[in-house]
Amino acid sequence: MRQLRVRTKTLRHEYEIVIGRNILSKAGERTRAWLGDQVGRIALISNPKVFSLYGEAVVQSLKASGFSVSTWTISDGERHKSLRTVENVLKFLNDTGLERSDGVVALGGGVVGDVAGFAAAVYLRGLPFVQIPTTLLAQIDSSVGGKTGVNLPRGKNLVGSFHQPSGVIIDTETLATLPRRELTAGWCECVKQGAVASRRLFKETTDYLHHRDGMLPAGLEQLIASHCAFKASIVAMDEREDAGRRDRRSRRILNFGHTIGHALEAVTNYRRFRHGEAVGYGMLVAGELSKNLGLLDQSELESLRQAVSSCGPLPAVKGIDEDALRNAITLDKKRARGQVQWVLLEGIGKPRIVDGKEISPALLRQSMRAAFGS
Repeated sequence: MRQLRVRTKTLRHEYEIVIGRNILSKAGERTRAWLGDQVGRIALISNPKVFSLYGEAVVQSLKASGFSVSTWTISDGERHKSLRTVENVLKFLNDTGLERSDGVVALGGGVVGDVAGFAAAVYLRGLPFVQIPTTLLAQIDSSVGGKTGVNLPRGKNLVGSFHQPSGVIIDTETLATLPRRELTAGWCECVKQGAVASRRLFKETTDYLHHRDGMLPAGLEQLIASHCAFKASIVAMDEREDAGRRDRRSRRILNFGHTIGHALEAVTNYRRFRHGEAVGYGMLVAGELSKNLGLLDQSELESLRQAVSSCGPLPAVKGIDEDALRNAITLDKKRARGQVQWVLLEGIGKPRIVDGKEISPALLRQSMRAAFGS
């Protein structure tokens, strides 16, 4: 079992990430160590599929460590990451009688973690919570860093809060039950992080993808640990994503591929793409923009293309209206001074934040068509 520590500079908060196989039975022990002896009740938030697979093991482990456990499940899918879902969770927390000395545990993918974390952030002005991510995307990205929140009809993650977890439990055995599309989505996020982190992490990721024998070969724990360590290093230096920072250690670099990705999700009502799949296309568009602006060599762009391709097949983008997609881009929450902020590449491991005014409509259209194969 691997262990990492996340330290945040702004709030001086510190927590642990544990990574291993078949460690859900230790959920109660870890949660007790992180939350302390004063916590008596736990609200466990999950979704029906995940809870049917792992809920009993986690509940029994929590009870064995002296917690009283109440459970609530939310519907799966990005379209359920909404204020209405949060309202239902908050009502459950209230009906359960949770007090400020109690805690929340999120068992599931990114939607569960974001909703449960946001509810924990705002109920009674903040309850401690533990993340138990069960998808690859959540394990290497959304469970680490304290971003919680929900979508609005006009865009992704427009309502939320920074609320760091008390700890994160990553059991890689949960990935064995994931559909292939969920794994593809997770691998796309791995490629994203590698592309903005360093050549070393990009190579570690692509080597793993190119040489995997089956869906989950050996060495997965180490790869996940490497990605969590990178994410933790960014969070430590820029916990709240300072809008004034444009350097390569800014948390904003983690938005590589997300400008187009979020727009694709929005214009398809969160029904066609998994989040990571949309980010896969977003990286391809960002790569084309980088090349067309003279920032990225053709060979580097080809490396990025091959990396995204190795993640698995992406859903077709046929039938998506270009004007609607461009309009959705203008609503991106990463705007600053009235301009969309694009994360592009000057090379693998060398992200660059670029104002939208540097990207003409014609250049964006050309780059999207090249990336989408249309």
